[in-house]
Amino acid sequence: MVLINYVRRGQGKPLLLVHGLGSNWRTWQTILDPLAVERAVVAIDLPGFGKSPPLEGEVTLHTLAGAVARFLDEHDLCGADAVGSSMGARLVLELARRGQVLGAVVALGPGGFWAGREHLAYQISVCLTMRLARGFESAMPALVTHAWARTLLLARFSAQRHRLSPALVLEEMHSYAAAKTFQLMLDDFVRGSPPLEGAALGTLAKPVVIGWGRLDKVCFPRQAARAQAQFPDARLHWFERCGHYPHWDQPEETARLILDTTVD
Repeated sequence: MVLINYVRRGQGKPLLLVHGLGSNWRTWQTILDPLAVERAVVAIDLPGFGKSPPLEGEVTLHTLAGAVARFLDEHDLCGADAVGSSMGARLVLELARRGQVLGAVVALGPGGFWAGREHLAYQISVCLTMRLARGFESAMPALVTHAWARTLLLARFSAQRHRLSPALVLEEMHSYAAAKTFQLMLDDFVRGSPPLEGAALGTLAKPVVIGWGRLDKVCFPRQAARAQAQFPDARLHWFERCGHYPHWDQPEETARLILDTTVD
């Protein structure tokens, strides 16, 4: 049995939420309640993050995807719709590619579609956040009360960071500081082998939407064309005035996109 911590909110058709590298299920706080009005939301901590213990053995995107697939099977959630953010977005695309695991999928700012040295923007962004989170961990509760500090801490991830609550920023920093398999996952995600695969035209049985922020400084907007080329059945949705995390910068639009995409 795979040990994955999760919370469940609401009633109705199941909807899985998968966070990105360094985060935990609480990153979805901005949209959790609106989604739970219409859906049975299951927000997980990926193995090695939040309250979920690390995987035994190899730690890669592929083994994380396998662990999530087993979790879905063990909890009678196979075929559930899913939403992923950043690394979690690439993970749900991988499960969609495998077929018969997920229903409809919304992938928000998926990583892994970089070319040349573009991966450095992602690598630098998450490493800097991790080092700030660990270096200033004891001072973080006081720091996040200041707008300038929240802006500095999440400058790469959010285009609307001045609107983020201190509680959300503090939780994100605590999550980065405590992440047990951060470096292993980063190394695999940036330089992983074998390379991530796409899905040929006509092979995705359920709707897939790839969402991208126009102001994304972590996974540049030009990468969206590569993502759609690898997943030609997917529809591309652009978020205006939005950085890497649409669920932070445009929560109402993000929640509506998710509900519209995953409707029966």
